[in-house]
Amino acid sequence: MTIEQLKEMRERVKSLRNYLNLDEKLHKIENDKALSLSAGFWDDNKRATAVLKEIKTNSFWTDLYTKTEAAVEDFAVMFEFWKEGEAAEEDAKQAFDLAIEKIDELEFKSTLNEPEDELTAMLQINAGAGGTESQDWAEILARMYRMYAQKQGWSISEVDWQWGDGAGIKTCTFQIEGSFAFGLLKSENGVHRLVRISPFDSNARRHTSFASVNVYPLVDDTINIEILPADIKMETSRSGGAGGQNVNKVETKVQLTHIPTGIVVVCQQDRSQLGNRELAMQMLKSRLYEIELQKRNAIRDEANANKKKIEWGSQIRSYVFHPYKMIKDHRTDYEVGNVGPIMDGELDGFIKAYLLMGTEQ
Repeated sequence: MTIEQLKEMRERVKSLRNYLNLDEKLHKIENDKALSLSAGFWDDNKRATAVLKEIKTNSFWTDLYTKTEAAVEDFAVMFEFWKEGEAAEEDAKQAFDLAIEKIDELEFKSTLNEPEDELTAMLQINAGAGGTESQDWAEILARMYRMYAQKQGWSISEVDWQWGDGAGIKTCTFQIEGSFAFGLLKSENGVHRLVRISPFDSNARRHTSFASVNVYPLVDDTINIEILPADIKMETSRSGGAGGQNVNKVETKVQLTHIPTGIVVVCQQDRSQLGNRELAMQMLKSRLYEIELQKRNAIRDEANANKKKIEWGSQIRSYVFHPYKMIKDHRTDYEVGNVGPIMDGELDGFIKAYLLMGTEQ
């Protein structure tokens, strides 16, 4: 712990203040709060909702910055006490570590600066070619993302779930709601490759399996996407989900096809056809919004990963369980040898490496 390290901390905090346009955010919060108290504010419900959402988002950043700045200044005080022999080195070191942790967290979260990053995420997994092997791998990935969401304190629900032939799943779609769910999970877009000794091979041979993951933001009422009724084809069928009184009894499952683009969305989350149709429409709008984002952002490579062929050469990450254990992201070269925690949802390292990579380009 040196005075130079304290100076570096303060420089990093100052840079973050400028990068986040903190003064502008504080001014906007003050104006928006005054606006929310004005007469007739709720006459336009959509506009009012958008204003409150902006207050919440800007407050998130200002609060996070304030806590970071406070941690650095707390260390500065403790540092002076330690130099004067009035504080234990252990206490000063603890304050130092906390300040660094807060700065690192703020620098990482500052990469989530796109408007869509704070939206709910829709995560779809599709098994690749290979039958039972790939279908089992798709279900393993579904468990991994479910556990990741739970560790983040997010809510996660099944929108679609189609069992495989004999084992695993052919496809599934999750709705994942929480702070910056899409911003964090967008790093998972692409093909995931597994190498292991197959539990389905009586000769215990090594197999390679593939599954694709597609993540897109779920649009809310503040985003207007118009769809012509004539451009939609709706089909209904009996739900094939995990349970419920209506499963396999009435046609509650809804499939919508957007004719101009060929986009297909399926929803069987709700126990009523009407509820599934409403969410399916929101999902379809979200997919169309994703296309607009691709155009606006010159088509990010990861957003197109779901369009790649699910086979060799297109994977973003490899999971090797045999003959050695390693998980490696081919975009960032980040890798780990202890695969157990990753498969139990400890994805922070991979996600941070990917998002921080974007700040270095």
